[in-house]
Amino acid sequence: MVDILLDAIIDSIKLIPFLFVTYLIMEYIEHKTKDKTKETIRKSGKYGPFIGSVLGVFPQCGFSVSATNLYAARVITLGTLIAVYLSTSDEMLPIFLSEAVPITTILIILGIKFVVGMIAGFGIDLVIRLKHKEEEEKIIDLCEKEHCHCEHGIVKSAFKHTLNISIFILLVTIVINMAIHLIGEEQISGFLQNQPILGPVIAGIIGLIPNCAASVILTQMYLENVISLATVISGLLVGAGVGLAVLFKMNKGIKENIKIITLLYSIGVIVGIIIELIGITI
Repeated sequence: MVDILLDAIIDSIKLIPFLFVTYLIMEYIEHKTKDKTKETIRKSGKYGPFIGSVLGVFPQCGFSVSATNLYAARVITLGTLIAVYLSTSDEMLPIFLSEAVPITTILIILGIKFVVGMIAGFGIDLVIRLKHKEEEEKIIDLCEKEHCHCEHGIVKSAFKHTLNISIFILLVTIVINMAIHLIGEEQISGFLQNQPILGPVIAGIIGLIPNCAASVILTQMYLENVISLATVISGLLVGAGVGLAVLFKMNKGIKENIKIITLLYSIGVIVGIIIELIGITI
């Protein structure tokens, strides 16, 4: 129990710098920039999926959390959010490096996640623009919801937002860590063994666990040759870490959030099945 609490606290603390910087940017945009500048930021979102895919590749849960908060305030587009989710590597990269995995293998997997994230992101934004359903940014709505009293200064407001969401993340992480401990990683591995087509489907479900542990489990099973490349790719594409939990707290509309999760899951599983059918291996 002590280890579970300690791991949860450490994981939550790692996210605090990302959260604070994110909220500070959001407060600055809302209170310090003019309407023309806001409009420029909004329009620059068409490049978001590329930028999101690049940032997501870095091994930090923080980027998915930051992207979730920015999307909830409509600073970034849905395509950019999905691009970050799909490309996020979480603990995969550190584990690969610690296990001395060939650099070519690492680059291929990161490359697949980057390309899938970018293509999916641009595609989603294109569809939304064609349907003329773009939404205006709603940073002020976020402030009102959190009762942060933004008039007292952007730093104080950003700090309060960070504190509130950090406590939420800590509680969610404790619950997830306890659940994984009770179920057992061996049990999870058993579900994925010898499942050529169902593997990506099940791995996608594991990837939905809002915790870095999902990427750790999947990566370790791949290194031990328990699961195939297609299966691990599916799980890692879907795995957006604790950002998925933050989505349900910060983004209004449960139905919309479920649609986002479904879209993310579908993309990850479909890509995995395609890789399995083609027979790509590393």
